[in-house]
Amino acid sequence: MNEVIKISHLTKNYYTAAGEVCVLKGVDITITSGEFVAIMGPSGSGKSTFMNILGCLDKATSGEYLLNSNNTTALSKNDLATLRNNIIGFVFQGFNLLPRKSLIDNVALPLVYAGVDSHERKERAKQILKSVGLEAFGTYLPTHISGGQQQRVAIARALVNKPKLILADEPTGNLDTKTSQEIMQLFSELNEKEGITIVLVTHEPDIAAYAKRLVNFVDGKIQHDGPTERMMERVQ
Repeated sequence: MNEVIKISHLTKNYYTAAGEVCVLKGVDITITSGEFVAIMGPSGSGKSTFMNILGCLDKATSGEYLLNSNNTTALSKNDLATLRNNIIGFVFQGFNLLPRKSLIDNVALPLVYAGVDSHERKERAKQILKSVGLEAFGTYLPTHISGGQQQRVAIARALVNKPKLILADEPTGNLDTKTSQEIMQLFSELNEKEGITIVLVTHEPDIAAYAKRLVNFVDGKIQHDGPTERMMERVQ
């Protein structure tokens, strides 16, 4: 299998008035194409910082991060942005939809940055909305649909550039149990049927259970990494 993510000896330090804070302490991990990985850990364990680095939103202090064989540590901000837009789709807890734009326009936004013409943007956005069951709502504003539907729009936006990797940060955090299950089923289908690699951060064991691999962070290090069903009792 192709390596989508390969990280070696990764560290991340922040500098505050109180001194240096080491958030990630020598992380090593490889994630191959088609994996579905859940990342868990207590608050302050480093998982959010790790996800920011995975998403090329932040850079490590030291170590190496290869994203689809591209050495991110050697890239400029502009090159990182291009790589991010071509390879990664993001899904956030807060949906991050533009409230005054239609669902079609929200989904098409990454295509604007990719330089796709307006007609193709609209057609691709319509097709992706159809794939998440919202083709009838394309002209609606985000405020006119439910939270679960908004998260489906966010997933559609993440998919519109045909990414190799989806990074999802607490994607069910603002949803009720039933809607959370529907969203996680959608992620499972994208992984199993489309072969999209998914890395998901969650605090909830029942959400992590949808993944096939579970990585648990403690104090800036990976404490456990293995098949979800074998690790769930230990993490809980």
